[in-house]
Amino acid sequence: MESLLHRYRNITVLFVAILVQIAAVAWQVRRDDDVPLLRIWAVSAVTPVASVIEGLRSGTFGVFTDYFSFRGQRDESRTLRKDRDRLRLENQLLKNELVAAQRAGSLAEFKAHTPSTMIGARVIGSTTGMGTRSVLIDRGSHDGVKRGMAVVTPDGIVGRVLAVYPLASLVLSVTDAGFAASVETQKNHTRGVLKGLGSSTSKIDYVPGGQKVEKGEAIYTSGDDRVFPRGMPAGRVISVEEGPTFQEIFVEPFNGEAAPEEVYVIVDPVHEEIPPVPVVDAPVFLGPDAPPSASPSSQAAISGSQADQMMEQYRKIGAAQGHVFGEGNPGSAAPNFNLKVAGVNAPLPVGASGNTISAAGASGRQSVAVARPASGQRRIVPSAGPSGFVRRLPGASGASGIRTTTGVPQLR
Repeated sequence: MESLLHRYRNITVLFVAILVQIAAVAWQVRRDDDVPLLRIWAVSAVTPVASVIEGLRSGTFGVFTDYFSFRGQRDESRTLRKDRDRLRLENQLLKNELVAAQRAGSLAEFKAHTPSTMIGARVIGSTTGMGTRSVLIDRGSHDGVKRGMAVVTPDGIVGRVLAVYPLASLVLSVTDAGFAASVETQKNHTRGVLKGLGSSTSKIDYVPGGQKVEKGEAIYTSGDDRVFPRGMPAGRVISVEEGPTFQEIFVEPFNGEAAPEEVYVIVDPVHEEIPPVPVVDAPVFLGPDAPPSASPSSQAAISGSQADQMMEQYRKIGAAQGHVFGEGNPGSAAPNFNLKVAGVNAPLPVGASGNTISAAGASGRQSVAVARPASGQRRIVPSAGPSGFVRRLPGASGASGIRTTTGVPQLR
């Protein structure tokens, strides 16, 4: 190394001298922002190295910092999850209590408004087999329950007691294939027998063809079976089909989907009236107001029927001539309906079938002939001639005539 420096001593000294000169010049030279050029070079040379060192330091310390921070967040997240689960459980318990309170309120209201004597019971089990559906309640013979008693809820009938034990009873569900109850439709009061089918639907038998049963009609117990009192809701009609002898009527029971939790056993039934069908307020269409008329005459022209307009015109013509209709003696002169009266300038109305009615003659005795055109319509035209003369119009085959003596046409 010494020999290398000794050999290139002059070059080395020259290089150092040049560097010193450049540094001195750079220190003296300043930019527009009054910063020495040497400082700019130094900062530019040191900045990349400092950035690398700072990146290594922050990365090393950041790993440890993030690790401890993550441990704290994980513990906090675990605590929040526990609180969330606890709040969910409390919310669900409160919802169950609210539902139970509402159900208890509806049961109490149902019992208060039902005249039958009932015993409250809780469903403690259910049996669902092939075509067999029954529930077990916690009331038995010690509570006064007997076989054959009806079991109901505020929504409708549940079934009837099939077997009684000292502390429990077995209830045959309304959807069981062995269940039957006498029912009546709410709207048309058609009676039949409700039978279970072992599924979520039931069927009404023994309804003759021609008896009116509508789809969507509510079904109530009729009380004819002496098990269920009259007026208990049973279900709703979902389909009606005509059969050769009896109708095929299928019903969706109100308590057919799932067994209720609380029920009532009717120990002393009292019949009630079937509630009437509620009246639905159907929307009523009202048309726009009539446009204002241009004049009273036009308003009179559109008011009243065609016969009213004709009678009003006759009345005005008769009043102008001093004639009172219905008081003329036989043979008295009739009013001249061709007379022009002020305010009565409209022609006589034309009938819907095209018949035109007119009269002529000032002497009070007119003859009119009726011509029947080929289309079958009748047309009354004035006919000159003596009283009582009937003239058949030419070309009107089979025409019949009328004559008048007091201004009132008389058919012949």
